[in-house]
Amino acid sequence: MRSIAWIDVIGEDVADERLRAVFERVRRERGRLSNVFRAHSLNPEALDAHLTLYMTLMFGESGLSRAERELIASVVSATNKCLYCTTHHREMLAKYVRSEEIVREILERFEEAGVSERERALIRFVRKLTLSPSNMSGDDVEMLRKAGYSDRAILDTVLVAAYFNFVNRIVLGLGVRLEEREERSYKS
Repeated sequence: MRSIAWIDVIGEDVADERLRAVFERVRRERGRLSNVFRAHSLNPEALDAHLTLYMTLMFGESGLSRAERELIASVVSATNKCLYCTTHHREMLAKYVRSEEIVREILERFEEAGVSERERALIRFVRKLTLSPSNMSGDDVEMLRKAGYSDRAILDTVLVAAYFNFVNRIVLGLGVRLEEREERSYKS
């Protein structure tokens, strides 16, 4: 099945027991099996580890709210021009922000978005980490502290941003196709 990526993808109808079990875990924990997870079908162990990391970072205990994590996911993905991840996480962010106009501003005009100074600091930090990671400094961390983020929240910010840079590269590197709108409802 090549229609969802540029590589072969094992369909559920021919999946072995191990892959079928991981696909079922994805469905149980996320509500649906998205194309980014299907694209891992040739390596079920990596898929299983990917799901664990995703669930930990996005839904586990954190110094960040769910809304802040979706903000990071959306900003990193938009910065990387990853339509797949931007679309998925923009839809989730919109549930928290409740304003499509503000979401659009966040993703298109990062610095001018109608968000709090705290959120603006988070956006600046993850954009810099995404665009020029070797230029990060203690001053960037201090900026987040001054905006009210704890060290745990700063760690979680870096982990979520790094995770989405990783996933953006999987999607862009494999040409993972975006699902139709009705195929994109997930547990939030």
